[in-house]
Amino acid sequence: MPKAKKSGRKKKYNYEQDRKKLKKKLLKKYNPRIENPQIRNAWDNRKTMARNLQDMGLAFDPNRSLPLKKASFFSGETEAKPSGSIVIKPYVLNQLEQEASLPEKDSKTLSSDLIEYVQHMIREHGDNYKAMARDEKNYYQDTPKQIRRKVGEYRRCHPEQFNTFVESLGLSRPMDL
Repeated sequence: MPKAKKSGRKKKYNYEQDRKKLKKKLLKKYNPRIENPQIRNAWDNRKTMARNLQDMGLAFDPNRSLPLKKASFFSGETEAKPSGSIVIKPYVLNQLEQEASLPEKDSKTLSSDLIEYVQHMIREHGDNYKAMARDEKNYYQDTPKQIRRKVGEYRRCHPEQFNTFVESLGLSRPMDL
């Protein structure tokens, strides 16, 4: 049977291949970036992923971590299989629980253009949404209801800024939504 063409030749060094880049690529593949800072700080590269997570008290396989009740055929009793894992790094769990218990910050915000648009409309027309719809700055031809919705969104997302703006205008009655 004939041999492959290049099987008998000596392998040559490829000067066009960047070995440093290849090594980085390989390390990146086998050591992925861990986004969570608590887990990243407690991670040990010499251990497997399952062992690292077990040491932190986290589950690698959720099917194994939950105790399953297995019914025996001979009696009506069920037996739960206890998990025998020992948590070596409990501080990771405590930090994760503490972070999860913090209230979520409302990060919704509006663009500066929309804020300027709403402020202009309120400054010029107060709470007359029909007049706002006829304003020349209403480039997108918003209806009175759409403008009312934008004012309400501004009021919800930036309540302090909205209140100080309305007070600075000195409107005699509060804005209706």
